Formats: sequence, structure tokens, C-alpha cells
Amino acid sequence: MLFIEYPKCSTCKKAKKWLDEHGADYVDRDIKLDNPTADELRAWHAASGLDRKKFVNTSGMLYRQMGLKDKLSQMSDDEVFALLATDGMLVKRPLVIDGERGVYLTGFREAQWEQTLL
Repeated sequence: MLFIEYPKCSTCKKAKKWLDEHGADYVDRDIKLDNPTADELRAWHAASGLDRKKFVNTSGMLYRQMGLKDKLSQMSDDEVFALLATDGMLVKRPLVIDGERGVYLTGFREAQWEQTLL
């Protein structure tokens, strides 16, 4: 299982603590040092069935500064994923990816994680 986080993010810290408390086996990846590529994001989007907006950090400063609220709906999937790949702060976090189990989680909602991961 891949856990993608921004270590300074309080939600990511809570999610990581939750994983550790539940004995989850995961590989940790810092989204600033190793941002998901457009190909990874495209593949995760296709496999997950999630709306592409679930992969966008809509509460981030960069999202607001770039005025993406109005622009995203006019962009193709390829354009959105190429944009997200330019900066990890544009990507919703934390992300949990476990392709073998078909698990793709964006953000941390404890009840959802309990239902999906336990």
C-alpha cells in the first residue's frame, strides 16, 4: 500500500497515526519530494472510478491563487493531471493507493478508512 502525504499537513499526520495504530503495512511518500506523475494520477483515476476532482486539493492556497475553481471544468482529464503533476500542493492528500486490493482513498475520513482498510 502506498501512502502519499505532505509531512507538515495536520490531516496527513492524523492519517499516518491512524495507519500506524492499525498496524498497516505501507510505503510512505512525501508529495513535495516525489509528486505523483500525470500517468500515475491518470491510472489511479481510471482504476478508482472517482471523480477527477477528488484528486485536486481544492482547499489549498495554490488552487485559489491559480483560480482553478473556474478553470478545472473546462480542462480535459489530461490537462488536469498534467497540471497536478507540476506541484504536489495541487494534489489532494493524503492518498492511499493499493491497486492489488482496488483501494484508492483521497483525503482522510476515518469512518471511510475503517470500512475500506480494516
